[in-house]
Amino acid sequence: MTTFVDRVELHVAAGNGGHGCASVHREKFKPLGGPDGGNGGRGGDVILTVDQSVTTLLDYHHSPHRKATNGKPGEGGNRSGKDGQDLVLPVPDGTVVLDKAGNVLADLVGHGTSYVAAQGGRGGLGNAALASARRKAPGFALLGEPGDLRDVVLELKTVADVALVGYPSAGKSSLISVLSAAKPKIADYPFTTLVPNLGVVTAGSTVYTIADVPGLIPGASQGKGLGLEFLRHVERCSVLVHVLDTATLESDRDPVSDLDVIEEELRQYGGLDNRPRLVVLNKIDVPDGKDLADMVRPDLEERGYRVFEVSAVAHTGLRELSFALADLVGKAREARPKEEATRIVIRPKAVDDTGFTVTREEAGGELVFRVRGEKPERWVRQTDFNNDEAVGYLADRLNRLGVEEKLMKAGARGGDAVAIGPEDNAVVFDWEPSVSAGAEMLGRRGEDHRFEAPRPAAQRRRDRDAQRDEAEREFDGFEPF
Repeated sequence: MTTFVDRVELHVAAGNGGHGCASVHREKFKPLGGPDGGNGGRGGDVILTVDQSVTTLLDYHHSPHRKATNGKPGEGGNRSGKDGQDLVLPVPDGTVVLDKAGNVLADLVGHGTSYVAAQGGRGGLGNAALASARRKAPGFALLGEPGDLRDVVLELKTVADVALVGYPSAGKSSLISVLSAAKPKIADYPFTTLVPNLGVVTAGSTVYTIADVPGLIPGASQGKGLGLEFLRHVERCSVLVHVLDTATLESDRDPVSDLDVIEEELRQYGGLDNRPRLVVLNKIDVPDGKDLADMVRPDLEERGYRVFEVSAVAHTGLRELSFALADLVGKAREARPKEEATRIVIRPKAVDDTGFTVTREEAGGELVFRVRGEKPERWVRQTDFNNDEAVGYLADRLNRLGVEEKLMKAGARGGDAVAIGPEDNAVVFDWEPSVSAGAEMLGRRGEDHRFEAPRPAAQRRRDRDAQRDEAEREFDGFEPF
């Protein structure tokens, strides 16, 4: 059974906004009480938050689909709907959020750091909020917007001060088990460690964390062996420790060549050249291991490495190693820029953004003018197309925004098809130039007499469909000789 997962694909869905309510106040002796429909509630967000008590992404591996709750619809009596509850998903410290293309969306480091992975939809306005001096009793309300649907990739990069790297069976797990209270699996075969192990080491007044990164082999930077699965866990470590096996049974290996291979893999992976390094010659309790350590130590020191001869089994040389690591960790912490309290800066999007585009396109042999923009597309999503008055209100809003003027400049004429939104999810209608309309153009509640006018483009499409249906019926009735 898998107990450690450091990469998952998560499918998140924010809550939909609640619909607004179209209601008229009714009370005895007050026949004209006016509109009192409340607004719909906001849909809940999906938020990723760092939680120190979480160490793996295993929960999201088993349950990758997560959804926040929807907002409640508004009600009469000016009662707004309840907002949807945000869904807070705890993630380990050091989680990187990416999109499916591999672009980094957020790097979550530090307890409490959060990222909104999917934003809830806005609630629709009720008819009380839509009332104005010209439209005193709207017979419609706006629909709630759908919440975001997103697919994100979560990658965990272990946050530790020291990383132990080396070949499989070099003794990394044994070393971390004696330096700290960690109890990793230890056995006499390669790739015993399949997940990173973390331990806490105390050396004098310095407390630091140490990570045992699973064994690396030639080609690890290209994904060979456990390669890329765990090289990412080295990225956040301040100090690298090469654990070299001085008692290996493989005749074609020695500590110096092992060091060269691992350094080449780290170089190809990239971004680790500036990390301080130590070399640990392990297993000197074996007679041949001690002799080999004495032979290679001068060569390693000539390269500029600090070398420590240790035995995890005999507990030899561990005190000197732990204090040397504490010294390097302390220097790395001092060199970091001083962290300041995070300033919360709110940058809301401008509500008066009128940006939109109008383009001419050919679709099915017919000319279509496509309108793209945040406001027009949002207004379309909020419109109840079963209510003529709501559609008329949409037409007025688009006209005030300047869509009609741009359509004229693009060469649109009465009866031409206009599409608002992307090609796969657009609302198409026949455009008729008009002036901004208000209450004086409205008939009974829920109706707009502009929709009683003939629509040439729609009639042409209906005639074309009727001709095609007639031809199909004639073909079906044809009997061959």
